[in-house]
Amino acid sequence: MTITDEELSEAVSSSVKVMDASNTVCGVASPYTRRLNKLTANMKDAKGIRLNFKVYKTTDFNAFACPDGSVRIYSALMDLMTDDELLGIIGHEIGYVSLRHSKIAWRQALLFSAASDAIGSVSETWDDVSNTLIGDLCSAALTARHSRTQETEADDYGYDFLKKCSKNPWAMGKAFIKLKKMSQQGSDSRYAMLLKAFSSHPDFDERIQRMRDRSKQDGYATR
Repeated sequence: MTITDEELSEAVSSSVKVMDASNTVCGVASPYTRRLNKLTANMKDAKGIRLNFKVYKTTDFNAFACPDGSVRIYSALMDLMTDDELLGIIGHEIGYVSLRHSKIAWRQALLFSAASDAIGSVSETWDDVSNTLIGDLCSAALTARHSRTQETEADDYGYDFLKKCSKNPWAMGKAFIKLKKMSQQGSDSRYAMLLKAFSSHPDFDERIQRMRDRSKQDGYATR
């Protein structure tokens, strides 16, 4: 079975609509939205893919970007991170989009999705697929394991992204330090999706050290 780019685009678009409708999206007057808009004011596209940003008001911790350029940040994560650390996480997620890693993950998830089976059997459009099936597709795509090479490339993208924004890229390392501490705080379910996305390979210590080495080599402070 193959998935065309058009089919993938339709699946992602429908999935984003369901996720936005299933979460509390912060309005334009929200301090979270204003903060995110300020941080991302100059981020219009990722290698031709137009970006759009929203904040989900929730006590869970997560951030993700979809192949269509939809970037979603959880308010609890914004509370945890400084502006520069948050930019590093956003840059990492946008890296998945720019480098087409998220497209690969979504395509793979769609290949094995019951939602895809529904399209082929009883439904004509994604509007006919149940939110439950689409939710399962989203979960599979957003928690997909990336390869070691993909993770390193996304880390480097986040680092370079901070430099491009005239920020100290060591903030990427500091964000990983915070994520490592979260991973050591037991089985708090609020951390589950974020840590599943970041706690793969290479491990936190290796990623932190790599960011420290790059920062020192480039002449940035790593305190």
